[in-house]
Amino acid sequence: MHQEEHEVAVLGAPQGSGPVMSTVVNIRSETVVPDHIVWSLFNTLFFNPCCLGFVAFAYSVKARDRKMVGDVTGAQSYASTAKCLNIWAVVLGLLVISAVTITVIVITTGAVVRRPY
Repeated sequence: MHQEEHEVAVLGAPQGSGPVMSTVVNIRSETVVPDHIVWSLFNTLFFNPCCLGFVAFAYSVKARDRKMVGDVTGAQSYASTAKCLNIWAVVLGLLVISAVTITVIVITTGAVVRRPY
């Protein structure tokens, strides 16, 4: 082997005399993380049994903060918790409203039947 061939084999192929240019492409994943803040605000104002609507609103705000910082995993975690709390707030709120409505109907119907005329 000649000296020049040995250098090429050890060091690799010679580089061109021009400047080496590199391009960096930042690809942002456009994952949409819903923070459920409007739903949480609605539940805070109207369906708030055991303060679930308020706690869901707090988690929604945390999810929005994490999303603004760029922490997608944290935002998804807080948003998932807010969604679960919102579902429970709606279910329990509807159950309470149904129970109160049925109780009022039963009491008023029973009162009318018992009255002697």
